[in-house]
Amino acid sequence: MRNAGVIRLVEPQILIVRGQRVILDVDLAALYGVTAKRLNEQVKRNAARFPEDFMFRLTAEEAEFLRSQFATSSSHGGRRHLPYAFTEHGAIMAASVLNSRKAVQMSLFVVRAFVRLREMIATNRVLATKMTELESRLDTHDATILQLIQEINRLMRPARRRRGQIGFLPQAG
Repeated sequence: MRNAGVIRLVEPQILIVRGQRVILDVDLAALYGVTAKRLNEQVKRNAARFPEDFMFRLTAEEAEFLRSQFATSSSHGGRRHLPYAFTEHGAIMAASVLNSRKAVQMSLFVVRAFVRLREMIATNRVLATKMTELESRLDTHDATILQLIQEINRLMRPARRRRGQIGFLPQAG
């Protein structure tokens, strides 16, 4: 339960930016027990280990959007530089360049949180697909049931008998 609790604390810090699940430098640094400044110094010293698919700097618009959406101005306010966003692989690499015991320990929880979110998203996609299939089946069934009801109603209506004429018909000719 203790591990699950730590993972649940990490999950809310994972955001979607540019269609990727990321964690901001200040949040990652706090998890790893260092300052954001120290984390970013180590990243700069080891820049070759952080390609764009591991880490990227937010644009001013993205940073402002996050501040307004998540009320992050208190933790990110007063920064001179735009924050970095670390993907799952970048978070692991950051732990390795920090080279501290806590960073390595916490990186396991960060990875597990990313994996758990990935599984939840995959499960939601599967459920969404199944719901779509079910809806299309129901649409087909609804049309079939409607046809059956219409046919039953037609059969239940009394047949109109053609009444024969009373009397004689004059014959021609």
